Amino acid sequence: METVYRSAGIIGDGRKLELEVPLAAGTKVEVLVLSSGHDDFSDLTSLANSSLDFWDNPMDDEDWNNA
Repeated sequence: METVYRSAGIIGDGRKLELEVPLAAGTKVEVLVLSSGHDDFSDLTSLANSSLDFWDNPMDDEDWNNA
């Protein structure tokens, strides 16, 4: 069974990251680095909202209300 530890940090000089973890020295680990850039998914949100107009259709509403 794998245990997951989550930690956040800032890349320092020399593009290095130092973290303290509750593991013994010599423990094998796998490290995944996720950059939390500035992509806030606003483009996907905008696209999703624009496609909602499709559902605003009086004829379709009438069909569904009478179903």
